[in-house]
Amino acid sequence: MLAHTLSIVAPVFLLIGIGYCLARFGILKQSVSDALGQFVFVVAVPVLLFSSLTEADFSAENPFALWACYFLGVSVAWFLGSTIIRRGFGREARAGAIGGVSASFANLLLIGMPVVSAVYGEAGLVPILLVLSIHLMMMTVIITVAMERAAAIDSGQAMPPVAKIVLGTSRKVLTNPLIVAILLALVWRQTGLSLPEIGQDILDRIAATALPLALLSLGMSLVQYGIRGNILPGFLLSLIKIFIMPATIFLAGTFLFQLPPLWVAATTLAASCPTGVNPYIFANRYGTGHAMSANAITMTTLSAILTTSLWVWFLNLWFGSGLQ
Repeated sequence: MLAHTLSIVAPVFLLIGIGYCLARFGILKQSVSDALGQFVFVVAVPVLLFSSLTEADFSAENPFALWACYFLGVSVAWFLGSTIIRRGFGREARAGAIGGVSASFANLLLIGMPVVSAVYGEAGLVPILLVLSIHLMMMTVIITVAMERAAAIDSGQAMPPVAKIVLGTSRKVLTNPLIVAILLALVWRQTGLSLPEIGQDILDRIAATALPLALLSLGMSLVQYGIRGNILPGFLLSLIKIFIMPATIFLAGTFLFQLPPLWVAATTLAASCPTGVNPYIFANRYGTGHAMSANAITMTTLSAILTTSLWVWFLNLWFGSGLQ
C-alpha cells in the first residue's frame, strides 16, 4: 500500500528534483530560473487559480469551519515553532517569529495542489482552493504584524499602530498577481457568466503548464537554500511543520469541526507539504533567521516524498471507503 502511495506522489517530487539538477549542474542558467519563476508567478499560476476557482463547486459545505480548522493548525505550529526558537535556543523576538512562520507556512500552491490533485483528484482540490482563497493574504498580514511587533521588542521601541501595518500590507498584497487572480475569479463567479469557448481553451492551455513549470521552478530555486548552520533548529521546525501541524488539522477537522472525510484528508495532506519560501523572504527583510528558515525549506522538501506518502497511507487507512 505504501509503495503504491509513493508511486502516486513520486512524480511531483521528481519534477522538483529535475529542476534542482538543471540548476545545480548548470544545464540551465540562473537567468532561466528567474524568468521561469516570473512566468509561473505572474502568468501561469494566476491563470490556474482563476480557471479553477471559476469552475469549482463550493456549494456543498460551509468554508468557515474549514478555515477555522486550517488556521488552528497554523496557530499551533506557529506557537510551537516560535517558543522553541525563543525559549529553547534563546534567540531574539524576530528569530522567534521566523521560527513560527517556518513551522506553519505550507507550500499549498506549488506542492499542495499537485500532491492533492494526484491523490484525490479534482474533488480534493475544492477545500484546498477554499483555503488558498484567503491563505496568502491572511498569512502575509499576520506575518508582517508579528515581525513588526518582534522588531519593536528587539529594538525597545514602540510598535507602529497595527491598523497602519495592516493597511499598508493589504495594499501591497492586493497587487500580488495571485491575489488579483483570486479576486477576479470571485467577482466573475458572481456574474454567473461562462467564458467564451475560445477564451476557456486558452486559459486551460496556460493553466496546464502551471503545476509542472511551478515544480521545476521550485526545484531550481532550492539551489540557493541548501543546508546551512543551525541544523537543529531547522530540524525541529521541520518536524512541527510536517507532523504536528497536519496532525492538529486532522484531529480538529475530524473530531472538532466534523468536516467531510475528503476535506479533512485533502487539507491534512496539503498541510503536511513542505515549508514555502516566504519565511526566508521575511528572514532577509528583517535580517535574522536565514539559516533555520533555509534549513526548514530544504529539509521538509527533501523528506516530503516519504512524509507525504506516510500521510496518504494513514489517511486512507483511517477513512477507508469514506474518501470515495
